Amino acid sequence: MAEPGQEAGRIPARQPGARAIDQPLQESPAQPPAAARLERFGCIILAAGSSSRMGKPKQLIQIGGRPLVVRAVEAALGSSVWPVIVVLGAHAEKVRPSLARLPVLAVENAAWPEGMASSIRTGITSLRQFARKLDGAIIALCDQPAFSADVISRLIAAQRQTGRSIAAAQYPGRCGAPALFMRTHFDALASLTGEEGARNLLNGDPGSVAAIEMPELAADLDTPEDVARFQSASKPPAPAMPGHPSPA
Repeated sequence: MAEPGQEAGRIPARQPGARAIDQPLQESPAQPPAAARLERFGCIILAAGSSSRMGKPKQLIQIGGRPLVVRAVEAALGSSVWPVIVVLGAHAEKVRPSLARLPVLAVENAAWPEGMASSIRTGITSLRQFARKLDGAIIALCDQPAFSADVISRLIAAQRQTGRSIAAAQYPGRCGAPALFMRTHFDALASLTGEEGARNLLNGDPGSVAAIEMPELAADLDTPEDVARFQSASKPPAPAMPGHPSPA
């Protein structure tokens, strides 16, 4: 089969005076059906919190030499999702410069004190305005250091395999972020209130959610102790000391 953009092969024209061969034409192989259109997903990264328990903007905490918010953005940009929306809030002026060289849309949630729901509303509204033909959206938190492009791929694969309208990370006790929501949930997401975000959508009707075991996503960084614990767990083991030669 010709590659996209290449001209299909042609049957050479018969030369004048050439004698036709008296035999039935062979049927050409059936062409495979056109590939189904792949869904298009955007990504919303929530980074509007005040970091009250951290004592400083956790969006800018360095993990592996990069700020948490940059790690989350780069994970999204390394996947198939587009566009990437970053919702800022409490420390917008401090966080925004770290995103200046990245191809993302940073939007500000002036209502961030209301809680996570207000940031989801802001993100969904911005996504709808910027890309109106999306089939769904990934919603992620900036403070989950295990968030990655592979996590996004697993969420998308789970949704496609199951056909369910939500695919979410599952860690002990519940489903949570990051999660993929198909477009049918956009109105509900744009109407959320309170501090719990989309928890009720993720844990209300198990039949609508494809839950993927991702225990590593249970780790989010809210306090200096969380950061120290994560960094300690992430350190490679110290190399073993070479053994002493046995006595003769």
